[in-house]
Amino acid sequence: MLSYIEPVFRPPSEWKSLILQVTNGCSWNRCAFCDMYTQEQKRFRAFKLEKVEQDLRRVAASGVEVSRVFLADGDAMTLPFARLEQICELIHRYLPNVSRISSYCLPRNLGNKSVEQLQRLRQLKLSLLYVGCESGDDQVLARIGKGESYASSLAALEKIRAAGIKSSVMILNGLGGVDLSKQHALNSARLMNAAQPDYLSTLVVTLPLGQERMDSAFDGDFQMPDQRQLLQEMRYLLQELELEQTIFRSDHASNYLVLKGVLGRDKARLLAMVEEALAGRFALRAEWQRGL
Repeated sequence: MLSYIEPVFRPPSEWKSLILQVTNGCSWNRCAFCDMYTQEQKRFRAFKLEKVEQDLRRVAASGVEVSRVFLADGDAMTLPFARLEQICELIHRYLPNVSRISSYCLPRNLGNKSVEQLQRLRQLKLSLLYVGCESGDDQVLARIGKGESYASSLAALEKIRAAGIKSSVMILNGLGGVDLSKQHALNSARLMNAAQPDYLSTLVVTLPLGQERMDSAFDGDFQMPDQRQLLQEMRYLLQELELEQTIFRSDHASNYLVLKGVLGRDKARLLAMVEEALAGRFALRAEWQRGL
């Protein structure tokens, strides 16, 4: 029905959503751990509004019932507010039964958008933003070339909350390597405690194309934590998290240990599962079961 510039990525929870490609690639695309948009055809650009409208017209003509739309690619929120407003208005013109629009969001993308503008987008059903904070530790963020900091990430998450939009934050287990593992976990917890996101998920760093870029970022030698060290890092994170009502998931295919709960209600239970895993009394995913 629709043509995409492949590959196209989406959050696991958007598997039932219409994937509407309004940008191609990522405008930043400098993170040492990320190979998602490194192919030549994924060079960043925004699609013309006419193309977006044409795609929506095709979906509407197909008769397929659509209730959720995910704005792809990795950087849709970099678009100016006026363009995002136009896109959301088009969605509701052609797909009036849509109840939720969502998108990935880099913290920097909200620097030039006011709370009032985000509230307007919320009125148009943009109600969930997936924010790849990756870490709350400034040293780790600088190493990986994220172009963000604890302060910029917190400012974005606070702006999202003030606008009445839900946030789903991603933290990458293992991102600090062996040497920065503990401070990565502790400062990521500190960021989450300050932000109180609606959803929090952890994924394990996966480098399918090799770790040359990460080695370069870590002075020539990125040491990926082993399975036990990753579990210890998760223990540090959970111990420090003081969340009020955040849905927590560590069930992505990259994770060795599947954890699900609400924090802080389930904190003790989740920590006990980590302790059982560290003691070798809890089954973990085998390597062949893991993936992106």
